[in-house]
Amino acid sequence: MEEAALRSRRRAEQTAAGLPPLLVAAQRVAATVLQGVHGRRQAGPGETFWQFRRYQPGDPAALIDWRQSAKSQPVYIREQEWEAAQSVWLWRDGSASMHYRSKGIADTKGARAEILLLAVAALMLRAGEQVALLGLGRTPVRGTAALSRLADNLVLTNGAAADGDGLPGRAFLPRNAQIVLIGDFLAPLDQTDAVVKWFVGAGINGHMLQVLDPAEETLPFTGRARFTGLEAEGSTVIGRVDSVRGDYTARLAAHRDGLVTIARSAGWSFLSHRTDHPPEAALLALYLALSGHFGRRR
Repeated sequence: MEEAALRSRRRAEQTAAGLPPLLVAAQRVAATVLQGVHGRRQAGPGETFWQFRRYQPGDPAALIDWRQSAKSQPVYIREQEWEAAQSVWLWRDGSASMHYRSKGIADTKGARAEILLLAVAALMLRAGEQVALLGLGRTPVRGTAALSRLADNLVLTNGAAADGDGLPGRAFLPRNAQIVLIGDFLAPLDQTDAVVKWFVGAGINGHMLQVLDPAEETLPFTGRARFTGLEAEGSTVIGRVDSVRGDYTARLAAHRDGLVTIARSAGWSFLSHRTDHPPEAALLALYLALSGHFGRRR
């Protein structure tokens, strides 16, 4: 028991040590983006009128607007602005391939994905939306104070790690919710397509952000090199790396084109980001994509 408690304490201390820098980085990125974007309509604390809708069984009687209902036969509910907020479900790939970082690059793919995920959460929470981590089975939260709780859950659960193939597991979400998926998306295209189609069939809008290390895009190595997979793929020795660079970059480009096609067919957005580039540009593009979908809310 004492050994187990000691291990738990050490893990908690390690988590706490890494959490403040992660939150600070995410909030800094979010603040930079907010400075350059005109905010869309902000959700209020429940006092701003949003719309009338018909009363449904189970609605609290206290929400009935008797003045509006007296004008016609149906009974109407007066919805406040915060009640119309949508839920945004966030996921980042927690598989081993996200641990990669080439020489001279500050962040692993996983670390950059975490920063972007929390920065998205910060923007959504400030806008009054409800946010949750995909795969944890927890209800969405709102309010800027919820960001620390999301960060804590993200670190403790390794971001709701992938199902072993670098893709999110199936989860039942509210219809018309939005999901943001952040990972390297190097799994076979048919597997990615199956996951996207499952969510589309459930009425979910989605956004995919591919995060890659610059070495994965350019294959800058020369001479003889051994490549070892991070997910039990084994190792491969290539005698002259420069001799395969052209074929490699062509295959990677074809794979990305396939991802774009999958997203476009689903009506989703697809974005790409390299870890040697500032995260603010990727966050801004993702934020604008999310804002576009919220503009079509009910």
